[in-house]
Formats: sequence, structure tokens, C-alpha cells
Amino acid sequence: MRSSSTLALAQLFGFLALILLLVWLLHYRGGIEYDSEDPDRVFNVHPFLMYFGFIFLVGQAIMTHHMVTIERTTRKTIHAMLHLIAIVLGIVGICAVFKYHDMVNLVNVYSLHSWIGLGTFCLFGLQWLGGLMFMFGARESRVSVSPWHIAGGRALLYMAICAAMTGFMNRYAMLKLLPHQRETHLINFTALAILLFGVFVDISVGLAHYGH
Repeated sequence: MRSSSTLALAQLFGFLALILLLVWLLHYRGGIEYDSEDPDRVFNVHPFLMYFGFIFLVGQAIMTHHMVTIERTTRKTIHAMLHLIAIVLGIVGICAVFKYHDMVNLVNVYSLHSWIGLGTFCLFGLQWLGGLMFMFGARESRVSVSPWHIAGGRALLYMAICAAMTGFMNRYAMLKLLPHQRETHLINFTALAILLFGVFVDISVGLAHYGH
């Protein structure tokens, strides 16, 4: 399969996941509003921004860097800016879930989801700072560090997806949904689309390196 085909599939599943997530949050969960007095609307900011920033935009940044045929400096600048936007959105998304926990008197950072999510966020920040450092460094250092930076970025994308999967499981359990409700199926399909987005981003990058 050519990288262009897998790129198209990545975009398909990325936008499908975004649409399904919005249907779930807006139609089934009441909306998205950080300053709302309704804790559920505040919580909904978290899954939306974490997916849109830390998975969707990060995936776009990875594909832009490896697959878009534009001038190298421009490509690297777009790559870095998309990651910076992801960090900003991630900060707001994390603040939203902490605010939600305060509103409903829940303990913070108690679940596997929160451990994976916060760990991914911290490593992501270090990855971004490291990328900036070697971006303006000597060519020899860029050549030596680049494979580790690329591998780390792909690993962090999967870690973010893992955080999303465990987050969906947490929310499903908290909402006490029944196995065959429409909302249950919607959550499952959203999670599956997110996973497939990550898979095809990774495959696209891998094929691009081999010239397919």
C-alpha cells in the first residue's frame, strides 16, 4: 500500500473520530463549556481538547514533517507550531478535568488513565523542547539525535492514544452505561477510529521513509 493511500486513511479516521467525539459530547453529554456551572459540560472540554490537540494535531504534525513536499525549514516550523498548539490545548484540557474533579469532589490523579496522560504530557513537553534545541544546533547533532526524536514522537502518539482509550473506559464506567446502548456503541466506535488514526499515521510515516 502506498503512503498516499495510508495518508488518506489516516485523515479519514482522524476526522471521523473528531465528528463522532463531537456527536457524543454535544448530543449525548450536553455540550462543551469551560466556564459552565454544569460539571459535565466542564469535563467535556477535557476529552475534546486532548483528542484534538494531543492526538489529531500531533498526528498532523508528524505527517506534515515526513510527507509534505515543501521547503525543509517551513516544514519544521509548521511541525513545531502544531506541537506548540497541542501543548497549549493540553494545558487547558488538563485544567478542565481538575476543575471538574473539584466541582464534584473527586480525587485527582488516582487512575491509570491520569498516570498515563500526565506522563505523556510531561514527556511531550520535554520532546518539544529537545526538538527546538537540536533544530537550531549543529548538523552533526541533528543527524545523531533525529532518529531518537522521530521514534520518541511516534511512541508518544501511541501513549496519547493509550491515555484516550483508558479515558473512554473510565468515563463509560462512571456513566454506568448499559452494554448495548447507542451511546455505548458511539464511544466504542470513537475509540476505534482514534486508534486507527494513530495506526495509519504511523504506517504512512514508515512507508514514506522507504520511498513508497
